[in-house]
Amino acid sequence: MSQVKIFENTEVAFSLKSDSQLERAYFLFKMISSQPLVRIGAAATNFALKANLPVEGLIRATVFDHFCGGVNEEDCLEVIENMYTKGVSSVLDYSVEGKEEEEQFDEATLKLLKIVGFSDEKEAMPIVVFKPTGLGRFYLYQKKGEGKPFTEAETLEWGRIVSRFDAICKLASEKDVEVLIDAEESWMQDAADELVEQMMSIYNREKPMVYNTLQTYRWDRLDYLKKQHERAKKEGYKLGFKIVRGAYMEKERERAHELDYESPICKDKYTTDVNFNDCLKYILNNLNDISIFIGTHNEESSYLGMQLMENLKIDKNDNRVWFGQLYGMSDHISFNLAALGYNVAKYVPFGPVKDVMPYLIRRAEENTSVAGQTSRELSLLKKERKRRKLE
Repeated sequence: MSQVKIFENTEVAFSLKSDSQLERAYFLFKMISSQPLVRIGAAATNFALKANLPVEGLIRATVFDHFCGGVNEEDCLEVIENMYTKGVSSVLDYSVEGKEEEEQFDEATLKLLKIVGFSDEKEAMPIVVFKPTGLGRFYLYQKKGEGKPFTEAETLEWGRIVSRFDAICKLASEKDVEVLIDAEESWMQDAADELVEQMMSIYNREKPMVYNTLQTYRWDRLDYLKKQHERAKKEGYKLGFKIVRGAYMEKERERAHELDYESPICKDKYTTDVNFNDCLKYILNNLNDISIFIGTHNEESSYLGMQLMENLKIDKNDNRVWFGQLYGMSDHISFNLAALGYNVAKYVPFGPVKDVMPYLIRRAEENTSVAGQTSRELSLLKKERKRRKLE
């Protein structure tokens, strides 16, 4: 089968969707394709939730169930097990954002330790994930990254963040569960990078257990990757990287403009694509030192990964190479790759409906702003509706 045709197989892509789920997905992406509608919908939803209007049921039955696995880990089991019947693994993502209190960070740490234990019992869940700001205040990462001195209280607070990271990475290492640590805004990322590097140097001695994230819409990331590679070789540990394009572009550009510094973001989409693909090539060519999680909804980058693996004689199921997409998106990539024997994992967000709303709104906005994303989803859903004679 030629590579161009691989992702066209909608029967494989939507094999887990019932007719009614397929119709719901079609309806949702039709709604998301309208930018004004997404803006109005996001504002109305936020208002309704804050005003405690009874909209949770409606959200749960539509956008939540399409993009999320459930409200808690147990709730996600059906989704996890169903996907695994098709060879697609799950990365449970506790998608609760914007917390500021120590108690909330401790709660999130306990939740993540529970997920590590949960993953250890499930073959379908070989990987866990968390965001640095899920375990500590954004302001503290920013202050540390800027090299500003901490107060005595902040020094203790930072120590607790380090302990939370360490507890999760230590347990994951003991249970042989890999940990992906997400990247966030550039002005807090230096401190997060430093902390993840510290975890890698401790827990990646034998093989990569801890993975950092490279947002390749940042033009400096390939150099950062090469420097990390040099350092790891010198100090005798392995690297793990998830590579993505990135999620905070508008915010990054606005801040750079406001504070009058050079934007960390590549000048255009083409440059970002080149940067992503260059990072992909570099890692696959250094697979003995660096493992990779290829987080992409881009068909060309997925083809490139497959082609490079073939050229470099890397087995499709080599555990050092994973492909990943978000639950509810790009099923044509995930399920067709898995059907061919590649390692594939879906990020499966979960959490209380109210707390997961910022994540869901971002997904909807992302689908309207990424050129071609929604129209691609719609055309594939349309093709499958036609094949099932639902039109």
